Amino acid sequence: MEETTHSVSEPIVVTPDYLTIEEFSKLEARIGIVLSAEAVEGSEKLIRFLLDFGEEKPRQILSGIKKWYEPETLIGKKILFVINLAPRAMMGLESQGMLMAVDGLEGEPVFLVPEKEVKPGSRVR
Repeated sequence: MEETTHSVSEPIVVTPDYLTIEEFSKLEARIGIVLSAEAVEGSEKLIRFLLDFGEEKPRQILSGIKKWYEPETLIGKKILFVINLAPRAMMGLESQGMLMAVDGLEGEPVFLVPEKEVKPGSRVR
């Protein structure tokens, strides 16, 4: 929360834009198990994931994390993704979601992972 001074005696508190619970519930944030991960040819940033979300077939998601991670080290990991974003074309491939991470101390993406065993496709609630 950011605080600015309006007058000498009364600070004004600036708050973030809030979502309603109904708006938040539209977000499909789910755990995906990395089945395969490979560098996207011709891209300095992208890794192409095939992920198990407990759906009929694996889902393809692209993420710009190649600077920090070797693709083969990600196979088998359980990572949080948003899976209901509109598909997006990148480098001639379609990404069907977005990896979720926070910034580490050096600016590197740090994955959000479950602390206990969960099923593929487990939803944030």
